[in-house]
Amino acid sequence: MNKATKTAISPTRAEDYPEWYQQVIKAADLAESSPVRGCMVIKPWGYALWENMQRVLDGMFKATGHQNAYFPLFIPLSYLEREAQHVEGFAKECAVVTHHRLEPDPAGGLRPTAPLEEPLIVRPTSETIIGAMYAKWVQSYRDLPILINQWANVVRWEMRTRLFLRTAEFLWQEGHTVHATREEAIEETLRMLDAYAEFAEQWMAMPVIKGEKTPRERFPGADMTVAIEAMMQDRKALQAGTSHFLGQNFARAQEIRYQDVNGELQYAWTTSWGVSTRLIGALIMTHSDDDGLILPPKLAPAHAVILPIYRDNEARPAVLEYCRRLQRDLQQVMFAGGTLRVEIDDRDLRGGEKKWQHVKRGVPLRLEIGQRDIEQDAVMVGRRDGEKPALMPRESLLSNVVQILDEMQQGMFRRALTLREEHTRTIDNVADFRAYFTPKDQDQPEIHGGFALAHFADEEDLQDLLGELKVTIRCIPLDQSDEPGKCFLTGKPAAKYAIFAKAY
Repeated sequence: MNKATKTAISPTRAEDYPEWYQQVIKAADLAESSPVRGCMVIKPWGYALWENMQRVLDGMFKATGHQNAYFPLFIPLSYLEREAQHVEGFAKECAVVTHHRLEPDPAGGLRPTAPLEEPLIVRPTSETIIGAMYAKWVQSYRDLPILINQWANVVRWEMRTRLFLRTAEFLWQEGHTVHATREEAIEETLRMLDAYAEFAEQWMAMPVIKGEKTPRERFPGADMTVAIEAMMQDRKALQAGTSHFLGQNFARAQEIRYQDVNGELQYAWTTSWGVSTRLIGALIMTHSDDDGLILPPKLAPAHAVILPIYRDNEARPAVLEYCRRLQRDLQQVMFAGGTLRVEIDDRDLRGGEKKWQHVKRGVPLRLEIGQRDIEQDAVMVGRRDGEKPALMPRESLLSNVVQILDEMQQGMFRRALTLREEHTRTIDNVADFRAYFTPKDQDQPEIHGGFALAHFADEEDLQDLLGELKVTIRCIPLDQSDEPGKCFLTGKPAAKYAIFAKAY
């Protein structure tokens, strides 16, 4: 039997990466498609993962002075029309409500009968409706800054959807802030980008590059968009979070004005920033393997699962009592800002079946305990990061479990960083650029170079080539030297280099 047939997930990453991704989600019981086309049902294990992400991010936001609020799901069409560039950017993705009453149809079924006076847009993002409220709240410089975040759902009517990565409805947070000066708003924009990068690297174990988006890739209506970009295992890029300096564009459209210290009326400066359940897709594609999901311990819904092993009902009480005692002791251990989350799985299933379910769910530690282990006061410890299972004295496990989980977290980050470093290349000519992004094997069209670092002079000059290769400019890294170069395509002088990649 060859190695490929022994994996829990089929197909493997090498055989069919997009389908592998879908099968990991299914095997881990994270989510599934709903009866509504393009929407998903997030199942308990997947939602617990999102709740852990939400909890950490919410704490980070509040630590920087932000408060949570909630704004309406529906936005009057006229509000979007006030900001022309913004509505143009989202127009094709908007879901529109035009009626409000259902009545029996003589031909059968139900039909809408009462048209709305004004169509309502199901929010694709909330700048316009929140801006309208801020215009009421802001009167004086003393009212500023306003630092508000909301946890919500949004709808963008996508034609091609993929669970977590791109769905018609998804969950996210969106921060919206108002400031008295341009400098304060830019500082806020960059502060929140740093928060996203910290979360991605320290909690998701996912290395990211912070950079500015080019004008074509900028958020509609923004003066500047900055983002974090991560490399997935198929060497494609994924935008994992964005922060936008909106200048005074939305303030002018929404009449957000304040009286300054001299009594003069000024337009405010605003920002917005957000991450979504796309982070779960990023986590899956950064870390998981051909046996299923691998979760960073800091975010795992359960840090450990205890698997009691007994041959008959006579042995069951003693084994379960030992397991419960171990669970209680582990739940007193502090890790990642809380106590360890530990489950006992005593379902009436074969041991191998239970073990593989937890492997596919990505539980960091599996603790198998049988009568012989109890006699030695020891636990068989299996790690999801690939380390060989080992028998460990119970007291040693209790004193070292945090170190083990930390090692796993750091090891995941190092592996992801190594992958990115191995597949990032500096390119200075079009021939090498074209070769780097051209599949080497027509039977595996997904296999290509990775990240290319290249100077460019004019974004518009590149569009034909990028469209042909299905490559985009991901960002202009913020952390780069000021050494100028030449555009890899035209040879024109270029001040900055950018990251080019195929992307989700």
